[in-house]
This record gives sequence, structure tokens and C-alpha cells, in this order.
Amino acid sequence: MASSMVLGIAVLIYLMITSYCGWLGYKHTKSTDDFMVGGRKVNPFILALSYGAAFISTSAIIGFGGYAGAFGMGILWLVFMNIFVGIFIAFIAFGSRTRRMGVNLKAVTFPELIGRRFQSRFIQGFSGLLIAIFMPIYTSGVLIGGARFMETALGIDYNTSVLIITIITAAYVIIGGLLAVMYTDAMQGALMFIGMAILMVLTYTKLGGVTEAHQALTNLAYLVPETMAQQGHTGWTSMPAFGSPIWWTLVSTIILGVGIGVLAQPQLAVRFMTVKDTTSLKRAVLSGGPFIFMMVGVAYVVGALSNVYFINTRGMLSIDVAGGNIDKIIPEYINSAMPEIFIVFFMLTLLAAAMSTLSSQFHNMGTAIGHDLYREFIMHGKIGHTISITKLGIALTIIISVILAYILPAGIIARATAIFFGLTAAAFLPMYTGAIFWKRMTKEGAIASLLVGTFSSLFWLTFVHEKEATALGISQAVFGQATLITGTWTLVDPILVATPLSVLVAIIVSLLTKPASKEHIEKCFGKTM
Repeated sequence: MASSMVLGIAVLIYLMITSYCGWLGYKHTKSTDDFMVGGRKVNPFILALSYGAAFISTSAIIGFGGYAGAFGMGILWLVFMNIFVGIFIAFIAFGSRTRRMGVNLKAVTFPELIGRRFQSRFIQGFSGLLIAIFMPIYTSGVLIGGARFMETALGIDYNTSVLIITIITAAYVIIGGLLAVMYTDAMQGALMFIGMAILMVLTYTKLGGVTEAHQALTNLAYLVPETMAQQGHTGWTSMPAFGSPIWWTLVSTIILGVGIGVLAQPQLAVRFMTVKDTTSLKRAVLSGGPFIFMMVGVAYVVGALSNVYFINTRGMLSIDVAGGNIDKIIPEYINSAMPEIFIVFFMLTLLAAAMSTLSSQFHNMGTAIGHDLYREFIMHGKIGHTISITKLGIALTIIISVILAYILPAGIIARATAIFFGLTAAAFLPMYTGAIFWKRMTKEGAIASLLVGTFSSLFWLTFVHEKEATALGISQAVFGQATLITGTWTLVDPILVATPLSVLVAIIVSLLTKPASKEHIEKCFGKTM
């Protein structure tokens, strides 16, 4: 009874603070620019926390933390990629140019930025359609992560948990726009940082210290299940065997797919257009880097170390305790190993992680439908503001995401995240990079890159990459075999095939076609305050 009362009070306080942050966003949202890009005046500290909170979700904490519990600390290479690529390169190299070009072209969404740079409504509309169709897969993974913890910690039915998280998040996104999203993200990011710091301290304390905990995990290598050992698992403190199925999944899908794909995440790139100057972006790195390090580093280490705890207390590995579902490893560990009062706090941490990312995704999917696809592509910019259509788009994509959260299979969180990150890397990254760095890149080169990246990635997922091709069954139905080819290629993630193809096509077609006018290039790259 006492714990239920504490939980109820904690959740109530959290919701009150979240509602207040959402109200602040609503109060300061007076125009389309406010709703879409926060009026281009967001504080750098708010930007850093919002960017980090939107980037690090329950996908990272529950999904990838669970992956570490099953396959080990090799995933820590993703922490390096998250910080070096996702923060340093993203803010310093991409962020400043994105902000400058966004102001010059008066763009308010990521697809609009690219579309106006190349003077192509098709690019803007197709990019918006791609986001609207495929981002719900990623969104559903985030929803599943939050709902799984609520299910385990509170005993609430999984389906009910999905609805609770969705309804609360959707309310302030639809009402307050990007300002409400970023204000609540910043608050939730601070809560997430504190929660993960406490989790790290409690875990090492419970396992006897840093050195003792890691040595104990190393000593468990002999317990690797035979089926996992045959796939390349060598222990929880070492990399999988080179070239093995687990190695290919870890390196090509998780580390490279997510580590590089972050640069082309539309819900993150749009944040670069919310600050008033490039100095703000540089300042944001100082707080963004440590935030990401604490969030993902702790999640992955704790996920792996959960094996030591469960062996000591139950004589079982984490994957066995979770019933084979890696998405349940972190929830099971928290609820078994942590003090009751911390379970309450960590539930709020995960709610914050889920809601911060969901709010960014909902807003991005809504603007993709209302602004990029409907206003610019279908109506050719002949109508005024599209806030109402955007809100309808948010509602539609929320419904799709919830449906997917109900029907996707167990253990899907990390995979769903990697699929979307890999797709955006192939479809958007070469075009986006060329848009802000290469003045010679042409509209034809950008369109070719977008189409080749998109369809080669989807083709590889559907007919070659074993995990998706087998699950979808399309190749089996059409060609009578699970994948079109066999051998090592079925383990290679689409990002390693589709992205190089997209880059190659962008360069060749651009060099063979007429560049944009000098006046337009000067408008795109010209200096602003």
C-alpha cells in the first residue's frame, strides 16, 4: 500500500511538471515558426538536453541494454559512435551548416531544408512520405520499451501501458508544438541523467565494486550457451568472433547502422534550426557529450553486468531470466536488484526516456504529413499555414505506431531502431551531406541518391538480410527461398550496401548534370548573423 502511494504521488508530480513544461511551450507558440522550429531562439542547454533526450530513448536503455545483457559489452563501441558522430560531428560539422542554410532558405522541417536546397518539391514530398511510413516502426519500438517496464514494475497490462504513455505524450505535442516538445525533453533529460547515475552507483555497489563486477562478468564466459557460442558469442567482456553472425549483427547493424544513421535522423536535424546562432551549437556540445555518455554507457554496462547478479542470486543468465526476450532483461534486473523506492524513480526515468523521444517522433511525423507532403508536394504551396493538418498527421501516425506496438514480435526494440536508422542513412545522409557541404551537387543527383538509397535498402531488407527477409516471408513467397542469396551476404546490414550505392549515384549523376544557378547557391550558403 505504501509503495503504491509513493508511486502514485511520484507519477502525479511528474505529470504535473510535464504538463507545466507543455503549457510553457503552448504559451510561447504564437506562429508557424514557433510550432515547427521553436521560433529559432532555443537556449543551447535546452537544445543539448532535448537533442540527447530525443536521441536516447527506451530503445537504448531497454532494447540495447537488453542486447548487452544477452551478447555483452562489445556494444560499448556504439557509445563512442554516439558521442563522436552523434554529438561532436553532428553539432560542429553538420549543425552549424544546417542552421545557417535553414535560416537562409526559411526552412522549418528537415525535408523542406533539402527540398529548397535542391529546388525540388519531389524531394520534400518523398522525404516526408518516407518519414510518415517508416518512422512508426522506430516509434513503436520506443513505445514497447516504456510499456514493457510499466508492465513488469507495476503489473499493468501491456496494452494498457502502451495507451497511457501514448495519450500523455500526444496531448502536449499536438497542443504545444516543438517548443512544448523541447521544454519537456529538457526536463525529462535531466531526470534521465539522475536516474542513470544512481543506477550505475547501485549496480557497482551491489556487485562489490567496479573491478570485482567486471572480473566476475569475464569469468562467466564458460556459461555462454552452446547455440550462442556457435554464432560467435565469446563472453560478455569480449567482442564476438570475427565474421560470425553475432559479429555482423553487432558491427554492421548496431554499431554502424545506429552510429552513422543518427546524422540523418530528421527529428534530430531539425533541432539545429531552433537556435539563434552557431555559437549556441558549440556550447551545446559541452553538455550533450556527457549526457549521452551517461545514458548509453550506463545502460549497456548494467545490461551486461545483470548476468553476474542473476547468476549469483538465481543461478541463471539474464536471457534465461527474461524468458528469451531481451527486451525484458533490464526491467527484470531493475525490479529484482534495486530498492523499491528506486524502482519508482526509474520508472519515471523510463517514462521520461520514452516520452521525450516519442514527442519528437510524433511532431516530426506530423510535420512530414501536414507540411512536407500535403502543403508543399500535393498542394504545391498554394495554401497557408498547415498546423491543423499537421495535428491530424500526428494523430494518424500515433495510431499506426500504437498498432505496431501491439503486433510486433518480442525482442524487436533494438532491431526496429536499427532498421529505421539504417534506412535514413541510405536515403537521406548522402543527399543531406551533399546539400550542406558540396555546392556542385545537383537536384538530379539528390533525387537519384534518395531513390537509390531508399529502394536498395528496402530491397536488401526484404530479399537478402536474413532476419528481416525470413520474418517478412516475401522472398519465400515470390522466389521459393528465404533469401535470394546465401552465405555471409545474408548477415550484412543494408547500410553497408545501400549507403555506398547512394553516395556513388549522387556523385556520378551530379557531375553529369547541370549545377544550380550561382544566385541560388549563394542564397543557400550565404552567411547569416
